[in-house]
Amino acid sequence: MAKEENANTKEKSKKKEKLLSPKLDVVFQVLFGEKGSENITKNFLEAILQEPIDKVDLSRNPILRRQNIKGKMGILDVIAELNGKEMCNIEMQVGEQQNIIKRILYYWARVYASTINKKEDYGVLKRTIAILIADFEIPGLKELGYYTDWKLIETQNRKVILTDAIEIVILELPKIYRLKETNSNNELLDWLYFLEDPSSERVMDVMDNNEGIKEAKEKLEEMSNDVIMQRLAEYRESAIIEENEIRNTALHKGREQGLKEGRESERLEMAKKMKEIGIDVNSIIAVTGLSKEEIDKL
Repeated sequence: MAKEENANTKEKSKKKEKLLSPKLDVVFQVLFGEKGSENITKNFLEAILQEPIDKVDLSRNPILRRQNIKGKMGILDVIAELNGKEMCNIEMQVGEQQNIIKRILYYWARVYASTINKKEDYGVLKRTIAILIADFEIPGLKELGYYTDWKLIETQNRKVILTDAIEIVILELPKIYRLKETNSNNELLDWLYFLEDPSSERVMDVMDNNEGIKEAKEKLEEMSNDVIMQRLAEYRESAIIEENEIRNTALHKGREQGLKEGRESERLEMAKKMKEIGIDVNSIIAVTGLSKEEIDKL
């Protein structure tokens, strides 16, 4: 009996270890954007938007499993048409990005503009929702909760929303661990914990009562055993590491350049003050390291 229990434990551990991370954008895109995932995405979006959805169309998304693994993947978001009359753009962002708010606005605008053709009346434009799931805390939103919902509202009385055509939802995953209550009956939190760790105890507990999460877990297990998905995930992880290294190198060089310029400015300012109080040029050169020509220009 003990040997059997140990074998089962090892098998569970093995299954947990080999699961791909749903937070990796290429995995997220296939899990929620691939045709056949309509029920998963419907359940997920109902939890986010807190409104019933009759139908989800995922036909606008590329089939990543058929793409060249080493080809440029481009924007890995999920486009979903809701009830045949609304558009939804969902992005999973793991790496902290500069201008993330402008980025999500651009994504919203790109999808909104795609709902109209030339010479059509503006009335055909569809309500568009942009959803950003960030695996980091966003600057400027530190004091807000893990879930924020943004619309165009009149600022003085804050009673009238200009239009329901634009809605932006931001979910910040790190903030769920700061919640004081367990929120055990919160379906959205169940989904966010699934993204964090699909093998967690909480996910296992809710699968019996949440068909969407159960189906998502089963599909993730299938994806994790798919050789093409494994290679896509490996390639994407390598690409992200390379992007981060390039970004960090650029930031380091920028900081070095900034420090260099700051030190140069300090030396010039010091030389200027020494010159103003009549200190001789040779002494200024000795203290600041500036040339006589640079000092003469001050």
